[in-house]
Amino acid sequence: MTTKDGIVHFAPELHIPKSTTDIDFYTRFGATENFCLRNDDGSIHVAELQISGAVFHLHETMRDALEPISAKGVTAVIGLFVPDVEEMMQKAIQAGATEINPTTDHDYGYRQGMFKDPFGHYWQIQKKI
Repeated sequence: MTTKDGIVHFAPELHIPKSTTDIDFYTRFGATENFCLRNDDGSIHVAELQISGAVFHLHETMRDALEPISAKGVTAVIGLFVPDVEEMMQKAIQAGATEINPTTDHDYGYRQGMFKDPFGHYWQIQKKI
């Protein structure tokens, strides 16, 4: 994704199962929905969301792309740098995420915590210390 000022940003596309109609976890977690295009049956085709300017997309599964539930495993880890790791982890848990790793300071200079969202995507919440 390139913004109007020409800056390049990474915008991951997270796949969700076909027929998904509810993505409220992400707004409860703190994301803002930029747009959501729905199929005729009301299910989500593609949605664009952002967390403090970090843009990501949700897209129904298509072709050979799998989402974590049908893949029976982790398909990617989304790293999100934030000012307050504990606050973001707590928001995620309260919104319905499952904690994978509690917030910890690591010798390599990062404070990190990890959770799994309701669609099986792993998020690593982090900041440099």
